[in-house]
Amino acid sequence: MLKRHSMLHGADESRDSTQDNRSQVRFDTLKAYIAEVGKYPLLSQEEEHEITRLIYEDQDLEAIEKLAVSNLRLVVKIAVNYRNSYLNMLDLIQEGNVGLLHAVKKFNPYKGSKFCTYAQFWIRAYILKYIMDSWSLVKIGTTQSQRKLFYRLNKEKRRLESLGICPAPKLLATNLIAKEREVVEMEARLSLTDVYLETPVNDDGRDTLMDMLAADEDVEKTLIENEALDLLSKKIKEFKTSLNEKELCILDLRLMAEDPKTLEEIGSRFHISRERVRQIEQKILKKARVSLDEAFGKMDIWPACNGRTMQNVSIAAGAR
Repeated sequence: MLKRHSMLHGADESRDSTQDNRSQVRFDTLKAYIAEVGKYPLLSQEEEHEITRLIYEDQDLEAIEKLAVSNLRLVVKIAVNYRNSYLNMLDLIQEGNVGLLHAVKKFNPYKGSKFCTYAQFWIRAYILKYIMDSWSLVKIGTTQSQRKLFYRLNKEKRRLESLGICPAPKLLATNLIAKEREVVEMEARLSLTDVYLETPVNDDGRDTLMDMLAADEDVEKTLIENEALDLLSKKIKEFKTSLNEKELCILDLRLMAEDPKTLEEIGSRFHISRERVRQIEQKILKKARVSLDEAFGKMDIWPACNGRTMQNVSIAAGAR
């Protein structure tokens, strides 16, 4: 009995030793890889713009390589965030590099998005999808219609729930142009979905892999819109510091409110006429136009500075 225990103990020690050796090899390889990618210089803003232009217009292979290697450390930085979710960091880095190459080849430098923002999305998306596939908790389906339903179902359920509507299979099937039986089957699959499908692919946590992984063509548009709204929200906060108490009240309670106060309500608060409130409102809009045109005039996202536009910005910023 003691002999058998000793043999088993020896076998356990042997397995532990083998595992330790493998872990050490992986660590040494990772350490060497990080040291290697650190040798590649980062690009200046001017260099990056010229290189992305060469890739987009001429599919320049040298430019593709230069942009890719200069961003390899970004892949490592992102992969580290998932080290507790998947033991082999080198696998995650490899998948992240695939996402980086996808971003390099697809990036359009004329759309206004920064390459690092665009690349981060695809690096995270490829890493998360790799983790999801490795865990084998979800089978998306093999047909195009199944994949489309898989990516859209949860988003539509959340939309209906936000409106106070019960997302019944029949309603979901109608909205998604699918068969009710397909919706029921996909819901069963999604009930087994790994948590990584709901992991944010942006630093601010707005968009998940489920929301955005399906369509390449929508990514740049979404990222640009997010960046623009973030910048616009920041500029409006700065603009508010230039207003006096009365102007700030009219901006917040009337121009940027979901349920704006009437001219009469504002007038009563400050003991002024409705006409005077209207004049101050127009003055605020004029000041806003001057203040914000410099930042947004060339971005085609501030076509007209008016109360409705500012209200939409306020709502969008609040939702984020």
